[in-house]
Amino acid sequence: MKDLAIRHSNNPILSPENVSPSSAEMVVECVLNPGVFIFNNKIWLLVRVAERTVQNTGEVTVPIYNEEGGLKMLKFKSNDLKLNKEDPRVINYNGTDYLTTISHLRLFYSEDGSTFHESGNLFGAGKYESYGIEDCRVSQIENTYYLSYTAVSSHGVSVGLQTTTNWTDFKRHGLILPPHNKDCALFTSKIHGKYYALHRPSSPEIGGNYLWLAESPDGLHWGNHKCIAKTRQGKFDSKRLGAGASPIKTPHGWLEIYHGATETNRYCLGALLLDLNDPSIVIARSEEPIMEPLELYEKEGFLGNVVFTNGHIVKDDEIIIYYGASDQYVCQAKFSINDILKHLT
Repeated sequence: MKDLAIRHSNNPILSPENVSPSSAEMVVECVLNPGVFIFNNKIWLLVRVAERTVQNTGEVTVPIYNEEGGLKMLKFKSNDLKLNKEDPRVINYNGTDYLTTISHLRLFYSEDGSTFHESGNLFGAGKYESYGIEDCRVSQIENTYYLSYTAVSSHGVSVGLQTTTNWTDFKRHGLILPPHNKDCALFTSKIHGKYYALHRPSSPEIGGNYLWLAESPDGLHWGNHKCIAKTRQGKFDSKRLGAGASPIKTPHGWLEIYHGATETNRYCLGALLLDLNDPSIVIARSEEPIMEPLELYEKEGFLGNVVFTNGHIVKDDEIIIYYGASDQYVCQAKFSINDILKHLT
């Protein structure tokens, strides 16, 4: 199956050099994986901004947030035998993992959907977000926006939640799913009076990195978890898969665009069609990716061969997705819902 994405001619639409650092101590390394929403007749992105500290010769410096949400710098000698820095994303010192970058969420707005302007930040706070917050999905349910994001700390990778109605005042709800979990996307409407969400717990020893469904009476307390899609040997989603943005309601079912990765960390996009009344039932699934890393900005970057989305807007048959490319850039592409549905089996 051919790649179904129509990429924006000006991709990338956001690059690290276009984004200001959060403080003089920091350097923007990557901008990626935005949540997307409409507010006050504008298109908004809630972009993950990954920053690093300026590195000095002979040292490795990693940033973390303290209990109050302020930045704290940890410094290690480069030749320290307790230091393992083989992975560009994670270092390990004396048995403890640290991220080489720290992420926060940055708001951008646009009148036309392609030219964006900065408009404020959301930072991690407390011990469960000390390594930053990442990859936020934004789901509007009635008049409330639900911000479900990855919260990272030495305790593990969890799902945090904030809500807002005006994008000025935010209510923190803490962790709604414990470690190790991520890729949480809430459905944009209730089903039989219940909230639903997709999420991805990690099970490295028994099971795997699969896509799960949960339900809730209030959007805060989640249960009745069900595994609805697993990895498939030899396919684009052979190692892990996870939800993109909120599922899209169509007459045929809930259409979910998800990411799948191989053992070599090549990330593509696929699609699932879920039953309208019982989304634990998978009606159809793409055998081949609907989008794969083809352009240079998708194949080369902080982590090459990656297309990853957790945000889109829908206009009739058209899905406009905003996606992370190579874990370094924000890009845009368009899809036809009907085209995707035709390629599901």
